Amino acid sequence: MGDADRGGSASMLDRVCTAAVELLSLSGAGLSLMVAGELRGTAGVSEPGIAAVQELQLTLGEGPCVDAWRGMEPVLEADLADPEQVRWPAFAHAGVQAGVRAVFALPLQLGAAALGVLALYRDRPAPLSDEELALGLVLAEVATQTILGLQAGAPPEELHVLLADEPAHWAQIHQATGMVSAQLGVSLDEAFVRLRSFAFANDCALREVAGKVVARRLRLDGPG
Repeated sequence: MGDADRGGSASMLDRVCTAAVELLSLSGAGLSLMVAGELRGTAGVSEPGIAAVQELQLTLGEGPCVDAWRGMEPVLEADLADPEQVRWPAFAHAGVQAGVRAVFALPLQLGAAALGVLALYRDRPAPLSDEELALGLVLAEVATQTILGLQAGAPPEELHVLLADEPAHWAQIHQATGMVSAQLGVSLDEAFVRLRSFAFANDCALREVAGKVVARRLRLDGPG
């Protein structure tokens, strides 16, 4: 998602991200849906380029969004290039190269259920003040309520059509996962791991690898 011309209720998630940038002195913000501990879709962004930073965590399998979802608590890193504790070596390196210096991930949750993560980015090292963190948590709650409002109109166990309407490359990743699963005779989860591992090992974007698989220019028949 993230395209302004999509309109409708889903664009409210983009507006939450844009509001976060304006209110918290950020360089960008993104909202991701999480499924089974994996980043599976970008539901809102302050600008199109942020989706690529979000996708880094999908490709690498690590990062603040993953930790925030698993721990169900905010994950704050004021200096990705010189952290007090090294938590995500691969993402930190790639994130800094992409222009990210500080990142703050706030889980979207309702009770014990986690729906996703609101990620806040700065292009300079700087922590969130107590007031900024409090405001960020309010914005995360707004995003949570927006998602719940959309989900109220969806069939049980299915994402609302506006939330499921992912960007083309996300749909392509799903298609490639299915193709690799059939080619290798493995589960969808294992096929996704194979795709992600190949992308990381070859320093490629996951969407690039998926595109080649879908176009039948790449098969992952060898060891992962």
